[in-house]
Amino acid sequence: MPVTPGRSYLAIPGPSVMPDAVLQAMHRAAPNIYAGELPDLTATLPADLNRVARSTGDVAMYIGNGHAAWEAALANTIASGETVLVLATGRFAHGWSEMAEDLGAVPQILDFGKQAPVDMDQLENVLRADKSHKIKAVLATHVDTSTSIRNDIAALRAALDAVDHPALLMVDCIASLGCDRFEMDAWGVDVMVAASQKGLMTPPGLGFVFFNARAAAKRAMMSRVSRYWDWTQRANPDIFYQYFCGTAPTHHLYGLRVALDMIHAEGMEEVWTRHQTLAHAIWAAADDWEEGGALALNIQDRAHRSHAVTSLSLPSPKGSELRQWCETQMGVTLGIGLGMAQPGTYDADSYFRFGHMGHVNGQMIMGLLGTVQAGLTALNVPHGRGALDAAAQVMASASVPSG
Repeated sequence: MPVTPGRSYLAIPGPSVMPDAVLQAMHRAAPNIYAGELPDLTATLPADLNRVARSTGDVAMYIGNGHAAWEAALANTIASGETVLVLATGRFAHGWSEMAEDLGAVPQILDFGKQAPVDMDQLENVLRADKSHKIKAVLATHVDTSTSIRNDIAALRAALDAVDHPALLMVDCIASLGCDRFEMDAWGVDVMVAASQKGLMTPPGLGFVFFNARAAAKRAMMSRVSRYWDWTQRANPDIFYQYFCGTAPTHHLYGLRVALDMIHAEGMEEVWTRHQTLAHAIWAAADDWEEGGALALNIQDRAHRSHAVTSLSLPSPKGSELRQWCETQMGVTLGIGLGMAQPGTYDADSYFRFGHMGHVNGQMIMGLLGTVQAGLTALNVPHGRGALDAAAQVMASASVPSG
């Protein structure tokens, strides 16, 4: 008999759980978009977005999802016929590559598979071999939402610098911003893309492109950028209307303002530490479940695992069966195995994902893990029995006061 009455829990890797305060801020009549409260509020957003990104550059805001931010980043920096080096560690790097190709760029893909991060030696060799500097940008995902691989972005910059290569470093932080530590300026990132619906705890519909002076100089050399995607006026508008090249996403802006207030009230270091602790609790539980010989974490090396999303597998079709059981019997929705299937298919019966990003706390994660444990038991999947104790130990250790 299902025990689903009550509030359900969307434990997918985005859209993430929306705080009640964000939803309440959006629950209002349409505002004036020409003067007054909304323009004043919007003018405060770029600086606080930069605080999340650890950036002192510009940020352009778009009405769109992460794919829109991909296109905006490319449209402002890469001309038709120019080469981009794409570092693929999962489905979403390939998606960005496809976007580049559709815009007339020439993607050169280094594919590291679905269980390993970027190999820095291989990257450096490719860059060193590019004597004519044909490669104009290096595209990488900080965290690939499909595989849960977390790449070392500072090391990517070091590889570029080691061979004195002038390519822009462009990073997809859609899954990681506000969850995994990211330092745009300190790590030498030229362009970063993000979206509202994950660590920023706001409904889907806003895309962001952060860019520095090097990227702005490349934009100035572009012969043509469509008015809608051009980040020039969006980042430094003369009038409010130019922020969004038309009507603003009014209610999203109210929600984002509250979400940013919540993030900065907690503190970025504390936000990163919270996500790290919750991720470690999940890994501890999964390590125990793995002892049964069926379940497996997609990424074995902890140093390369995201603190925002975890990809796991079970023998087909148990992954899909577990997702179905958790949702229909317990009211917890797990993420599908997106990007892990064979070409031409959408889902993978062997894979599922936990989203643990944004507005999540310890009791939510313990509830998630307890639900999965119940599902493994109900489906007769062999698994270790100490997962919840292992996760509880991580939580308990993290909550011990210092001093």
